[in-house]
Amino acid sequence: MNRWAAMEAFVRVVETRSFSAAARQLHLGQPAVSKIIAQLEERLGVQLLLRSTQGLTPTQAGLNYYERAKRAVEEADEAEIAARGANASLEGELRISAAVTFARLHVVPRLGTFLAEHPALEVQVILDDKNIDLIEAGIHVALRMGLLEDSSLIARKIAQCPRRLLATPAYFEKHGEPQVPADLTAHQGIVYDMQGGGTAWTFRNGSTETSVNVTGRVRVTAAEGVRAAVFSGLGLAVASEWMFPELKSGAVIAALSDWVLPPMELWAVFPTGRRASAKARAFVAFIEEALSKEDSPRGLP
Repeated sequence: MNRWAAMEAFVRVVETRSFSAAARQLHLGQPAVSKIIAQLEERLGVQLLLRSTQGLTPTQAGLNYYERAKRAVEEADEAEIAARGANASLEGELRISAAVTFARLHVVPRLGTFLAEHPALEVQVILDDKNIDLIEAGIHVALRMGLLEDSSLIARKIAQCPRRLLATPAYFEKHGEPQVPADLTAHQGIVYDMQGGGTAWTFRNGSTETSVNVTGRVRVTAAEGVRAAVFSGLGLAVASEWMFPELKSGAVIAALSDWVLPPMELWAVFPTGRRASAKARAFVAFIEEALSKEDSPRGLP
């Protein structure tokens, strides 16, 4: 049994959760991939996969082997790219994790340009507003917004943009526009019940800082819900300009422009204990450059 081929096959099987899908990626028959994995388990003397009608699930031994095998495969890819030097090209699969709304508005529309630059590359985008386990999900890089609670993460801030208090013109016409943060107690706030959200909204004007606890009949756990609630006129919200590019067209407008909210930060997060792959670094550089060219939202100065 070719140890390297077995290692790569196992990585593909775990990431696709399927012998047939892994076989297609490896350009092999499904029986051949199944045989490779069976031989690998026999050589190691442990069961790496649990097989059921629901699919394939790695055992704890399988997860341990997968983490190290994936690292070895990625390092081998890096070695080949370094050896080819200027003639190197990115190839294989790049797995990205990002929040649903940010990816829909700012990542997916740009993928065509990125893929055109790297024709041998395939991209899988895992959309989730929650912070998923990067190693377990086989993620090469995640784009995460806000404060990072886990200090052990390997992360780099790549952009930031302002946050605004905003609503539709129709909402302000009906309910009036707040002039100072204290006026928000008379308004309906759309509450984002995730990290970085909540009912306490903090504003700053020069050296003055004030926090308002807003009330709201609508609470949501996804940014798409915040957008839908705002456009439905259900209240006003605090959100980043990334979430509402419609600020440019006037479909939503910002209030309390003299008061500043903490900016929204965008981080590139890599799996702990693993060197970022060339594919991940290229993607991060691409997104960072793209955001820096926007007038609003804008990248880091």
